[in-house]
Amino acid sequence: MSQPKPRLERIWPLLPGLAALLVTTLLLLAMGTSPIDAYSAMWQGAFGTSARVYSVLAFLVPLLLAASGLLLTFKAGLWNIGIEGQIIMGAVAASWVALRVQLPAGLQIPLELLAAMAGGALWAALAGILKTRGGVHEIFGGLALNNLAILFTNYLIAGPWQPPEGGSFRGTQPFGAHALLPLFENSRLSLLSLALAVVAFAGVALVLTNSHWGLRLKALGQNARSAFLLGVSSNREMLLAMAVCGALAGLGGGVRVLSWFDSLRQSISGGIGYLALMVVLLAGFRLVLTPLVAFFFSAVLNGSITLQLRTQLHSALGDILTGVLVLLVLLFGNYERVRRAFRRRRSQADG
Repeated sequence: MSQPKPRLERIWPLLPGLAALLVTTLLLLAMGTSPIDAYSAMWQGAFGTSARVYSVLAFLVPLLLAASGLLLTFKAGLWNIGIEGQIIMGAVAASWVALRVQLPAGLQIPLELLAAMAGGALWAALAGILKTRGGVHEIFGGLALNNLAILFTNYLIAGPWQPPEGGSFRGTQPFGAHALLPLFENSRLSLLSLALAVVAFAGVALVLTNSHWGLRLKALGQNARSAFLLGVSSNREMLLAMAVCGALAGLGGGVRVLSWFDSLRQSISGGIGYLALMVVLLAGFRLVLTPLVAFFFSAVLNGSITLQLRTQLHSALGDILTGVLVLLVLLFGNYERVRRAFRRRRSQADG
């Protein structure tokens, strides 16, 4: 019979969150702002009205899609930093269909979403090929491809896809109504996209917990050499994991350009790819926590907009809270690691 965990170990996962809240509270006090007023403003900004709740859910959709894909690549031992570019290329591919193809909405929208998935998957596969064939680490390859995706988007907006009135870095001409996702109650939330995000996360969870491919990814992530000896093709599994992750990220980009906006814009990803990395890290790569952390991030960042309007504090306070939280979890979130480090220091001091 296993021994019950000590009380400190049971409550340990809560401590980084409480510490991050304490740091943010001290920062607010140092700036002469009431923490109660600030947190109340953030709460009202996220949940004060039904429209704000819809906004939180709309932002959650691409974030959850990207985080779901990252669960696959992290399981395979890959740091898919290029997910930001994969979101952008998904938006670009969906925009191409929206601008160049004229079909009934029932055919147009599925084609746009499939194009978005293909765009993201191909961009992710390119990073995978650079790693498996060229020996370029996925972090460096991903960062380079992120910048290329941004430059390519800016070129399209100011060049071939510029509005009829002339070039502009603001965005392309608006898409036709038939090309946009149906929105819920005049919000930016599409129930179709929300359903797709839920299905995608459920599919990833099923793959990782109840499939042979999930076992192969786990073996590859834990020890690539041992996985190879067991017959797992590391190159093939890496490329497949990257492609599937890119497809989900690209779908997030397609959803964003077809619902959050109505045209291809600069910075179309909104940093969601990097934010998804923080979500998965904070969740500790655990399936159950990933959607909860993604929802928390979406609520904090949307609530920060109201915080700026009511207290004159910059909305970056939400980024500070989430950033400090992720940092503290990475440093002190693992109870066993912290305990071993403490014992090692104590033994060195005694010796």
